[in-house]
Amino acid sequence: MKSHQLSFGKIIILKPNLAEVIINEEVLMDLKMVDEYHTFLLTHLEAPFSLLVNKKFSYAYTYKAQKTIATLKEIKAMAVVVEDFNAKISTNFLIGINKEHNWNIKTFRLRDEALEWLENED
Repeated sequence: MKSHQLSFGKIIILKPNLAEVIINEEVLMDLKMVDEYHTFLLTHLEAPFSLLVNKKFSYAYTYKAQKTIATLKEIKAMAVVVEDFNAKISTNFLIGINKEHNWNIKTFRLRDEALEWLENED
């Protein structure tokens, strides 16, 4: 595993085609950060790849960032670990406003369950 610090948080490469994403507390993700995120994913992972989004902290998105955050065609599956009610609600909202993208995404309470689901998506 290799950890990379970006302007908005940390990305841990778990496998050549799997990364864990942890956004820092109180970050407001904007388009510039989304571009940084997408560039990192495309240059450090083997496509198609899966993402484990670990919502350990509270953060938000600008509207434009919400609409572009997971639009890379190289993303095969996303598992989101939500430990509390607010994280679950915000994740469901993000999924809802992007329903036209038909993301392969699922939320989990436990990180191990999320990883297991992603492994089975291969």
